[in-house]
Parts: sequence; C-alpha cells; structure tokens
Amino acid sequence: VQFVESGGGLVQPGGSLRLSCAASGFTLDNYGIGWFRQAPGKEREGVSYIRSYDGATIYADSVKGRFTISSDNAKNTVYLQMNGLEPEDTAVYYCAASPFSITTMTVDLFDYWGQGTQVTVSS
Repeated sequence: VQFVESGGGLVQPGGSLRLSCAASGFTLDNYGIGWFRQAPGKEREGVSYIRSYDGATIYADSVKGRFTISSDNAKNTVYLQMNGLEPEDTAVYYCAASPFSITTMTVDLFDYWGQGTQVTVSS
C-alpha cells in the first residue's frame, strides 16, 4: 500500500494549488481518503475527507468554500483543489486512507499515510 502526494509548492496569498494523492496497492472503492496538514509546532489536523463509494465529503471549517476534494476511482487518485490560499494554510499536507465510515477526521482512524507535500503561502 502506497500513497504518492504531489502538487505542493510556493504560492502567493489568494492563489491556488491542486494536490494529488495517487494510491497503489489497493483500490479507493473500499476506503475513505482524507487530507491532513501539519504546520511547524502544531498538531496534525484534518482538512477534508471523501468516502469513495458514495462521494460523501467532510471539510474543516477553516477551508469550507475554498477547498474542494474529489476522487477519480479509475485513476485511483484523490485531489484537493485549494483556492483562496492564505498564509495560515502553510503546512505539510498528507493524504491517508481509512477503512471506516467516519464522521470526524480523527488521525487514529486512518491506517495508511503518504509522505506529505509542502504547501507554502507567502508573498
């Protein structure tokens, strides 16, 4: 089981990025996929989640209306479109898989994690 995240980088405030999370070794159909982030000195926090089999989604209040999660099961890939980026969004972003049907993004409910991709929002 492996995730490869990509799409991070340096962007100015108000800009956009699209993160990709390509999964191998398993199919997304049986899992929910979450995006988490961790800023220096802070705990890892849930950003967004999608339940692959029915498309149900969860968003953290801080990103609602700015971020959109989607999945392409044919490509075994989950995306996070991030618009209106703010300096507070700066963090390493991770994708992770959970076999549970979750309602809150608790880190312990996710079994498999990617290596992370850095997102820096700065002028």
